Amino acid sequence: MGSKQQEKSHQTMVELMDAAMELFARKGFRETSVAEITRHAGYAKGSFYRHWPSKDQLFLQIVERKLAQYRASRDERIATAGDLEGAMRIIWDFLQDMVADRNWAKVFLEFTVHAARDPELRRIMRLDQHRLSEDLFARLIRPFAPPGFPVEKLGALNTALFEGFMVHNALETGVLDLRDVREAAVALALDMVRRLAPTQAPISQPTGGPA
Repeated sequence: MGSKQQEKSHQTMVELMDAAMELFARKGFRETSVAEITRHAGYAKGSFYRHWPSKDQLFLQIVERKLAQYRASRDERIATAGDLEGAMRIIWDFLQDMVADRNWAKVFLEFTVHAARDPELRRIMRLDQHRLSEDLFARLIRPFAPPGFPVEKLGALNTALFEGFMVHNALETGVLDLRDVREAAVALALDMVRRLAPTQAPISQPTGGPA
C-alpha cells in the first residue's frame, strides 16, 4: 500500500513539474501562478504544497532534473577526452544543447535574475546542481590540465562567457553565435596553457572522471 502511494505521489509530482514547465515556457516564470500550474495539471493546490513550499522550490527541482539529464551524456563523453581541448569541446557541446532549448534558456535566465534579489536563492543557485558553476567547470577540466594550471579561473571565465551569451541570445541580438563563444573559450584555454605552463603538456589521459 505504501509503495502504491509513493508511486502515485511521484506521478503527481512529475505531472505538476511538466505542467509548470509548459506554462513557464509560454508565459514566463513570474507570470505563472501556483493556481495555474495545479489547474493545468488537473490537481488541487494542496497537491502542489505537499511537494514544494513555493514556486521557487519547484523551479529549483526542475533545474536539477533537467541538468541531470544533460550531464549524464556529458560525463560519459568527457571520460574519453584525450586532452584539454577535447574536454572543453565536450563541455561546450553540453552547453550548446542547453541553448538550443530556447524556451528553457529564457526561463532559466529569468529565474536567475529573480534569484539574484534573494540572498538564500542566490546561495542555492551558486551550487553545482543548479548551474554550470565555476567550481564544477574546474573539476571537469582538472584531469586534463597541467599541474598548477588555474582551473578555477578558467572555470569562472567560461561560466561568464556562457551566461553572458545567454543574455545576448535571449535578447535575440543576432551579433554573436554560440560557435563564436565556443571557439573563443577553447582558444582562451589553450592560450592560458601556453602562457602559464609553457613547458608542460596537457595530461592526455585522466586518471579518473569528473566529480
